[in-house]
Amino acid sequence: MNVNQDLSFLSLITNASVVVQLVMLGLLLASMMSWWYIFQKMFAINVAKQTTDKFERDFWSGSDLQSLFQKVGSREAGGMESIFEGGFQEFSKMRRQSGTDIALVMESTRRAMRAAYHRELDLLEAHLPFLATVGSVSPYVGLFGTVWGIMNAFRSLSSVGQATLAHVAPGIAEALIATAMGLFAAIPAVIAYNRYSSEIDRLATRFDSFMEEFSNILQRQAK
Repeated sequence: MNVNQDLSFLSLITNASVVVQLVMLGLLLASMMSWWYIFQKMFAINVAKQTTDKFERDFWSGSDLQSLFQKVGSREAGGMESIFEGGFQEFSKMRRQSGTDIALVMESTRRAMRAAYHRELDLLEAHLPFLATVGSVSPYVGLFGTVWGIMNAFRSLSSVGQATLAHVAPGIAEALIATAMGLFAAIPAVIAYNRYSSEIDRLATRFDSFMEEFSNILQRQAK
């Protein structure tokens, strides 16, 4: 190994072994995809919170449920609006059927709201498993690249009569870049996953509470 080898960051990457370069490339792609999903998920959750806040204000303002249903149906509903739309639509359909038992009406309404609830959560939780995977696996992938690079660095000493730090430093340095890239990919993914999971849990709690309160309102109207 050349003692006077350039130790710049770019040079260490280009002079690394093929295996280490593949590890770095994989970590770079994982990091780029993570950041794409991080910003995408941030936008989606912010929209869900804003639409939920607005709908709750409209719902508890005392407006007529039929008017609110028509208002929601005139645009693409999302979040709590979808739960309301699915529940009220099923409630109205069941009520138009003469002789239908109230308990059956409410059971069908709750099922419709629960189905809409799960659809909304599925949309909000999309790509979160990818962030969790990147956060948990990337450090180990980077460590694999580091171990491989250090192994190659020490193997190259077999052709050197007298080993010095200058001989092994470039190989160790290029190997440690893989660990750094693994951490660079993992840390933002873990932070984003924990934050978004917590925000989605809070939204899910609000959806659950709304379904219970809305069910009580519809049950009183059905009597």
